[in-house]
Formats: sequence, structure tokens, C-alpha cells
Amino acid sequence: MNRTTLSLIAGATALAAVTGFAVLTAPDPTAADDGVATAAARLPVERSSLLCPTPSSSDLAETTYTSFTPVTKGAESGGSAELRPATAGRPAEKDPEDGGKDGEEQSGEDGEEETGEEGGGEETAASAKTGKPVLEHKKEPGKPVTAETSGGEEPALLGTAEGRFAPGWTVQQTTEVAAGAGRGLQGVTCTAPDTEFWFPGASTAAGRTDYVHLTNPDGSAAVVDIEVYGKDGALKTEVGEGITVKPHSSEPVLLSTLTDEEQTDVTVHVVVRSGRVGAAVQALDDSLGGDWLAASADPAGSLVLPGIPEDATAVRLVVLTPGNVDADLKVQLASPSGLITPAGNETVHVKGGMTTAVDLGDVTRGEAGSLVLTPTDRSVPVVAAVRVLRGKGDDQESAFVPAAREVGLRATSAGNTAKGSVLAVTAPEEAAKVKVTVSAGSEGGTPATETYTIKAGTTQNIEIPVPDDVEGTYALTVEPESDDTPVYASRTLTAPDDGVPAFTVQTLPDDRGMVAVPHTEEDLSVLQK
Repeated sequence: MNRTTLSLIAGATALAAVTGFAVLTAPDPTAADDGVATAAARLPVERSSLLCPTPSSSDLAETTYTSFTPVTKGAESGGSAELRPATAGRPAEKDPEDGGKDGEEQSGEDGEEETGEEGGGEETAASAKTGKPVLEHKKEPGKPVTAETSGGEEPALLGTAEGRFAPGWTVQQTTEVAAGAGRGLQGVTCTAPDTEFWFPGASTAAGRTDYVHLTNPDGSAAVVDIEVYGKDGALKTEVGEGITVKPHSSEPVLLSTLTDEEQTDVTVHVVVRSGRVGAAVQALDDSLGGDWLAASADPAGSLVLPGIPEDATAVRLVVLTPGNVDADLKVQLASPSGLITPAGNETVHVKGGMTTAVDLGDVTRGEAGSLVLTPTDRSVPVVAAVRVLRGKGDDQESAFVPAAREVGLRATSAGNTAKGSVLAVTAPEEAAKVKVTVSAGSEGGTPATETYTIKAGTTQNIEIPVPDDVEGTYALTVEPESDDTPVYASRTLTAPDDGVPAFTVQTLPDDRGMVAVPHTEEDLSVLQK
């Protein structure tokens, strides 16, 4: 059985898991028999799964998890959402005294349980070491729930939401590290399990410590291959094939152990032979901070990398075409005034199967911006990401913006703060109207909604309409008013610390809250021989 067949089976299984079942209906006698197929109905999903990687191995790490489900019309009643510890731990540390803890199952020793919200413990936060839920949400959707952990012993988390908490369920994991490799702000949106991931922008260079985190949500082992592509093509890897990820566990793989070659920019390809996993790359730099590198959008001829911070001091574009055919791409920046071409970087040539990196400098020049990559001639599928630096000298911090999927019907962002969040929205082709909703705060407040017009070919940093009574963290939902106009978005979190402009960027793809369910009719002829 080839990989394509396995991917189709996994996709069908995942669709069945989130949609439940389609009810068979008798033909409508009043319907016109004109041969026109009935459009598939869009219904709220009934179950969602999310996976959060091991947050950090630093004893100085402070991690916050924020869970949010937007209110969705037509969703089921009842249900809940929770995050539970995976059974395997963090990556091995350089300190030999801690090395024996890698991969051990978390102990069942008792820990204190904290009430996360008012209401007699309906929403709780507990230490990940207890085996109890780290976060549990049982109240009404529409209000974020948070949990906090600290230190380098916290495991990866397996999340499940059912009923009214499933449609659009989003979890943000944000970690502050005070010192050491990767110091600064590290953020990642917990991901749904899948069978293939591309990560342009990883590195095996000296001074970088990159881990590929693989998390298996299922009751059977997953088998994974990790391929690494450098500037001259695929790198020889000794132990990247047939990696086993045990059931309900997480496996952090140090990228430098897969190859002896040191390269500044590589692309990591994660392919699941059997089962499914969540995957993310944790990129830690000795001097430039660090962040999570989320997967790029699937290979495509045109890509959008939304929301490069306006005060970026350096932007490095990393591109790979997975096949053997070269790609030539036009590079443009969607600025607040329209599409512009960076001087000296009008195009980029990408050799087939090789990772190409281009330094774009301070391409945004103090304005909101998103990179738009389009073919100069024939369309060749590519994947891409940018590494962004803010600050100068010893006070620099880094983050990543991968190529994004469209906002689609609705995108959701959790873990926002009143003074440290920036929402960037891009309409690369046509003008678009988007509705932006601020949720109630995790500690109280009322939601608010505003509608914005994004001009064609532009990026707009939106001043988020946070009501004065919103306390704690809040969530954002972005909903385009037209299904035909592509819109892309990202959210930047900032948390300056002792002169270091710490930040992290997460793109906002469709939150998978709705799924198309084909119209079905009863046909008794299938029972006849």
C-alpha cells in the first residue's frame, strides 16, 4: 500500500471522526427533478483533536495554555474540552543528571489542583505531573479558559473537544523563557493530527538547536520518516526513517542527530507511514532567541506569508520545491498601500528538491506587510517560511511566519492580551470585508465585533476593538464576508523583557469548525440483487 493510499484512508477516518454520521433522508417529493445536484450542507463538527508539543526543557520556562471555542450556530448541546498529558516527556537535556528522564512516563504523584474559573471547579487547571487534565472546559463556549505551568518537566498534551466545544476549538501554547538558548517568547497553536508536514526554515547549523516534536494521539504506534533537504538536495540521514512514536506519547527528535551536515537553512519533511501525528519544530538559537516553526501550507504554486511585523530588522525567506522541477517565483510585499516589489529581490529561482534562502533585510520598512509568492511562468508547487528578527545587537529576538492557508469560513486565535496583540489581515487578489470579533475575557468582560475592508493587494494591521471591561486573555475570530475572495491572517504576540523585543507569530487558517456533509437520499435499489 503506497503513501497516497494511506493518506486517503487516514483522511477518510479523520473526516468520519469529526462529522459523526450523515442522516439518510427520503427524496423530497416537492423538489424539482431537474438533474441539478444539491449542494453539500455545512454542519458543525462534533469532535476535534489537538496536540500541544512539549513546551520547553528550560527550568526557567513559564507556559500558558489558552483554550477557546467560538459560539457556533447549530452546534450540539453538551460536551466538553480538555487537555491531558502525553505519556512521554521532554527532550534529553545537556545535563547528564537529567538525561535519564527522557521519554519516561509521568509519575502519578499527587499535585495541587487549581480552579481555573469561577463556578465550583467546572473549569480546572492541574499540574501535568498528576495525570489529571491540565485544562478542562465545561461551561459555555465563547469565553477563554487558561492554565499555567512552569519548569522544564512538563509533557506534551493530548486534547479532545466534543459537542458544542468541538467546532473551531483552538488552543494556544505560549512559553516565556528568561535566559539561555531560545530565550524570549515561544508560541504555537496546538495542531490537529495529520500524515504529512513541511517545515522550511529549520537549521542544523552551530548555534541552533532544533527539535522535531512528534505527538501520537492514538492507541496504536505511529511510524514516521523525517527527510531533510539542504541547499544541494536531500541530506543523508542515518536514523530518520522508521521512527516509532508510541501510543498516546510524544517523541522529540534532535535534528542534528539525523545528519552530520551543518547547514544554516534546511527544510524538514515529516511523512507518516502508519497512524497519524502532530508535528512542530522548536528552533532554539544561542543568541537570537527562538520560537516554534509551524508547518507551511501544502505545496502550491502561489503562497502568502501574512503578517511580518512592521518593525522587523531582518527577514530571511526559505523556499523548497518538493519535486525535481525548478520554480521561478515573483516576490512581492503586500503593504498597506498595495503590492510592491523588494528592490534587488524581484524574483527567486528555486532548484528542484533543494532549499533556497534569500535575505530580504528590513523589507517591511516600518509598515505592515505580507509576502506574496507567485510563479513568473509555469506554476510549480513550493513550500516556504520566513525567519523574522526584531531588535538589534544582543537584544535581538526571532520568530517564524510560514506560508499560510486561507482564513476560509472562520479563523480563531486564542491567548491574546490587551496591549501585546497585533492582527494582520491580507487580501492579495481582491478587496475583502472581514468581521473581527473579540471574545469575552478569561476573567470577565463582554464581546465586541467590528467589520473592516481590506483593499486589494494590501495588508492591514487591525486595531483590535477590545472593550474596556475585558479582563485577562481574549480570543479573536476572523470571518470573511465573501467565500470567493481569499483572505489570509496572522496574529503577533509581544512581551518585551529587559530590552529584548520578545515576540511570536501564529498564522490563522480556517478553524475547521464546519465541514461539508453531502446530501444523501434513500435508495432501496442497492439492496436488490
